[in-house]
Amino acid sequence: MSNLESDKFINYQRIEDNLKIVRDRLRHPLTLAEKIVYGHLDDAKNQDIERGVSYLRLRPDRVACQDATAQMALLQFMSAGLPSVAVPTTVHCDHLIEAQKGGVADLARANDINKEVYSFLSSCSQKYNIGFWRPGSGIIHQIILENYAFPGGMMIGTDSHTPNAGGLGMVAVGVGGADAVDVMADIPWELKCPKVIGVKLTGKLSGWTTPKDVILKVAGILTVKGGTGAIVEYFGPGVDSISCTGMATICNMGAEIGATTSLFPFNSRMADYLRATKRGGIANYATAFQHNLIPDAGAKYDQVIEIDLNTLEPHVNGPFTPDLATPLSQFKDAVIKNDWPRELKVGLIGSCTNSSYEDMSRSASLAQQALDAGIPAKSKFTITPGSEQIRATIERDGQAAVFDKIGGIVLANACGPCIGQWDRQDIKKGEKNSIFISYNRNFTGRNDANPATHAFVTSPELVTAMVFAGDLTFNPMTDTLQGPNGPFKFEAPSGNELPPRGFDPGVDTYQAPPKDRSSVAVDVSPTSDRLQLLSPFAKYNPKNYENIDVLIKVKGKCTTDHISMAGPWLKYRGHLDNISNNMLIGAINISNNKANSIYNKLTNQFEAVPKTARDYKAAGKPWVVIGDENYGEGSSREHAALEVRHLGGVAVIVKSFARIHETNLKKQGMLPLTFANPADYDKIDPEDLVSIVGLDSFQPGVPLTLHVTKPEGAKVDIKLNHTFNEGQIGWFKAGSALNLMAESTK
Repeated sequence: MSNLESDKFINYQRIEDNLKIVRDRLRHPLTLAEKIVYGHLDDAKNQDIERGVSYLRLRPDRVACQDATAQMALLQFMSAGLPSVAVPTTVHCDHLIEAQKGGVADLARANDINKEVYSFLSSCSQKYNIGFWRPGSGIIHQIILENYAFPGGMMIGTDSHTPNAGGLGMVAVGVGGADAVDVMADIPWELKCPKVIGVKLTGKLSGWTTPKDVILKVAGILTVKGGTGAIVEYFGPGVDSISCTGMATICNMGAEIGATTSLFPFNSRMADYLRATKRGGIANYATAFQHNLIPDAGAKYDQVIEIDLNTLEPHVNGPFTPDLATPLSQFKDAVIKNDWPRELKVGLIGSCTNSSYEDMSRSASLAQQALDAGIPAKSKFTITPGSEQIRATIERDGQAAVFDKIGGIVLANACGPCIGQWDRQDIKKGEKNSIFISYNRNFTGRNDANPATHAFVTSPELVTAMVFAGDLTFNPMTDTLQGPNGPFKFEAPSGNELPPRGFDPGVDTYQAPPKDRSSVAVDVSPTSDRLQLLSPFAKYNPKNYENIDVLIKVKGKCTTDHISMAGPWLKYRGHLDNISNNMLIGAINISNNKANSIYNKLTNQFEAVPKTARDYKAAGKPWVVIGDENYGEGSSREHAALEVRHLGGVAVIVKSFARIHETNLKKQGMLPLTFANPADYDKIDPEDLVSIVGLDSFQPGVPLTLHVTKPEGAKVDIKLNHTFNEGQIGWFKAGSALNLMAESTK
């Protein structure tokens, strides 16, 4: 399965055996997504299989955790009382390194500040037979692509961009830490049987158009929730014009359309990448098994989108949402029409989405053109290598030197500004400005915690070219810049897909678990403000659902960044009580159109959301949250569910949920419920008292009732839907999925 795991093997025969059973049952051609998903069924013979309806019980091949989410996942796994993880698992230190001065200095600072957390993750990994990637190794998704992903595999990861591994034909799904704990504990993983959206690619990429433009176009078509409940499967003759790492870019940003995951069929480009990363044996094995790594002829998709790569334009998406897609030829007009800040303050390339050797080479080719023409960079420029291997290779092959000559700053091999770890000094908070990023996500305040920053997502090539113009209205495909020798026009970018001299592995940053783990101790200080051992949540109590308060009625978009902000809060990811001080502080209260200001019925004044929740909890007053559409979109951040539960919440009632957040709430013993009629959202006010009726006979498919009592005494009944199955109702009654797991191991 990996050169780093000599005792773990790929089991294609299991897929073959499962699919024989499934084909006999379904009797229709299968999509690639179906082949891989059904090939990992725990019980193919008896499993109910209906797209969009059935809950599948699956056996993933491996688990991956990044350091911010790994803390809570491992704390939960420890409380389950098991001696070792049941499937290959890795932990990657990439989220806690703040971009400030540059790679070396920032890494040293992070090692000092986060020493306690890194020590915990390292020792816990050793104790429970987990592979550990030290700080500076790189971003989890690039490390996975380089070392662990394989065609036809299934992986879950505690980060929403886990689907990056779809670039190697893997069904890789972002989940909450509680789901990861299930798989690590040898419990089948539950997933609602996904629908399959097919994206047929014809033609061939060329010129300025890149793989990034494929997903930017798809995001514009499907929007941030158009892929919810579905796997996006790319197929067609255009696939072969895209590199393996380019396919990974497309799959990575599929998280922005709410898709369960995205993937490509196995082809020669994947085989080339496997061989380049010293996994030729896997390439040969996959080639022999290729019949199950491509869709069947005549496979049916729930929806089909067609994109002609010959005519696809470069795109710029944003600001403030990754699905506002504008073709480059129309972007200048959009900038002027919307009065977006024309000056480009900073261009940032890299991240888990776009930091391949190909990305860096093509971007460096543009920088070299400008250097040769004597054109200086007008904007600040940062480069985030996706892994130590990429950093070392571009340093050896000269791309890093080109970036240095134009004043670019190479940041640490980590997430950095992409997830808000950016100590930005060039503007003041609240100052309106524009940045271009080759990242995946651009929600308000995401990158630099400044709500006035207009972040535009595009390809690394376009970011690089725009840095030399410093002006959003510049089109490098058609416009010229004035240089010392006259007008200068960029030629289309060029670069190698893979390094001709092979990859340079750089510094060895991997820690394998020891053969003898018996003497390893995991130390968590009881006085730590970074780490806190977990206490079980209380079991179901009917009284907690009668005449309870509405803590907040949220107006409009409420992502996991609104519910549990990242940035400086990341340091508390292992301490539930401390991080709960950021609960819902970004959500807009419908009563006053303000963030972090709600009416506290105990003090009769407007106060912070976490403070009010703590007051209610201390007074024994449970509460609910009322929310809008696609509540909880964005990151896989399970803290957004844990905090609400920890501070006394019992239910979140909304028009609709993002998939991962709904599951995370269920795992923590919460009730995620949806209005049967979305218009009923308007019938509830923050001053009301509510009761959730029907829990005494809680059953799958049977709606509940919200009994609303107005301050003046009027009453309203509202029908609420839910998606709980029998097993998930068991989590609810036990108080959490972890409680139920701990009971079963006694």
